Parts: sequence; structure tokens; C-alpha cells
Amino acid sequence: MSDPAAATTTTPAIGPSPLRAPSIPIATATTAADAHGDAALIAASKRGDREAFEELVRRTARLVYARAYLETGDVHRAEDLVQETFLTAWKKLDQLTDASGFRPWLMTILHSALIDSVRRASRKKRKGHDAGSGGPDSAGLLHVPDPAPTPAESAQTNEERQRALTILRSMPREYQQVLMLRYLAGADYETIARQLALTNGSLRGMLHRGLAMLRKQLEAK
Repeated sequence: MSDPAAATTTTPAIGPSPLRAPSIPIATATTAADAHGDAALIAASKRGDREAFEELVRRTARLVYARAYLETGDVHRAEDLVQETFLTAWKKLDQLTDASGFRPWLMTILHSALIDSVRRASRKKRKGHDAGSGGPDSAGLLHVPDPAPTPAESAQTNEERQRALTILRSMPREYQQVLMLRYLAGADYETIARQLALTNGSLRGMLHRGLAMLRKQLEAK
């Protein structure tokens, strides 16, 4: 059986931003995406309509990916968590009683998937130590493999990205969300405004202030 959560395409890296990810394979957004339209898609998905669920994935994958990358700092782990989140959502969609809560429900599933992945990695690490393997810390949330041209450039890029992610995690939620969607998930202004119910002017102002706040804290460290 095909996985309805696997319909993705590649979004090019954006930017200049201290939050820029190495690469962001993620679903594209549909121009008609909105919370009201989700209800019909959710109802159809509950009846087993995979195409309807794939549309839900396209509408929400950026949001889920941005949160996964913010929490892990690792592109590959974030991708895996996105796939796991939507696969679980597809299997448990009947448990969703309120269509307006679809996005928060996805975030709850993502949080559980993240915790489970950390526990699995911790068990694997303990097994490795018991066997005397002495491998690297695969369970650390701040480990980011980056295929940069040289080890020195890779270390510097990773360090800067991790500092930016650490600061972003501590920022007010309204700034955190717009910066996540713009600079981690590569969403355009229209998509972000629709996702967060903001006017274009409000969104641009929040992005400007949020990025200024982030850069100020980066320069202060």
C-alpha cells in the first residue's frame, strides 16, 4: 500500500539567514490552503481517500517540518519525523474529532514521534556502549551532519546554525512561528499569512522584528 504522506518535492534553500538549513525537501503549499477547506479533506480522508490526505499533507508539511527541524537541528531527522508524523496521522485520523484542531493535533503527534526517536537512539547508544562500540552520540538533539566542502567550514556553519536555533527556541511564539515557516520551511509570504491568519503587512513587520531580534542576540553571544 502506498504511503499518502510521501508526496513531497524539493524546495531550494532560501535565504541569507542564520537559520538557513542545508537543504529542505518538503511538500509545496497549495494556494487554496486554509483551515476551512481542511474539514472536507479530513472527512474524505477518514473515508479512505488517499488523495484527500495527500492534499492535507501538502497544506501542512511545511509547518510540521519547520517544527521538527527547530527541535532537532538535523535535516535528515526532521524529514524522518515528518514522514512518521503523517503516517501516524493517516492511521489515527478517526481519533480527530474537531477538524479545526488538525494542525495542533499534528504537532502533538510530532512531539510524541520526537520523544520516541530520542528514546530509541538512547537505547541504541547504550547497546553500543555495552558492546564496546564507542560510537558518537547519535541521540543528541543538537547533532547536525552538514556536507560542507571542508571540515572547518562545516564546523563553523553547524555552530552558527545551532546557536540560531537555540535562540529561536527561546523567542516569543509569534516570532518563532513566522521565522520557522520562512527560514526553516521556506514558505512564501502568502502561505505563512494564510497559515497564521496574518495580514501581509503584519507578517512582514513580524519577520523584520523577529529577524532583528535573532541577529541582535547572535551578535551579543
